[in-house]
Amino acid sequence: MADMTLEMVQASQLGMKALGAGLAVGLTGIATGIAEMSIGSAAVGATAENKDIFGLALLFTVIPETIVIFGLVVALLLLF
Repeated sequence: MADMTLEMVQASQLGMKALGAGLAVGLTGIATGIAEMSIGSAAVGATAENKDIFGLALLFTVIPETIVIFGLVVALLLLF
C-alpha cells in the first residue's frame, strides 16, 4: 500500500468519481421509480373517474422525473 504511484492514485480517483456518478444516477432512478409507482396508479384512478383531471394527473406523474434529471446533472458535474 505504501508503494502507490501517482498513476495509481489518479486511477483510483477517477474510479471513485465514476462510482459516485453511477450512484447519483442509479439511486435517483430507483427513487423516482418508487415515487411514480404510487403516483401513477393514483393518477390513472383519478383520470378514470374524471376525464377533466387528465392534465393535472399528467403533471403529477412528470414531477418525480425531475429528480433523475438532477441526478444526471450531479453525475455530469462529477465527471467533468
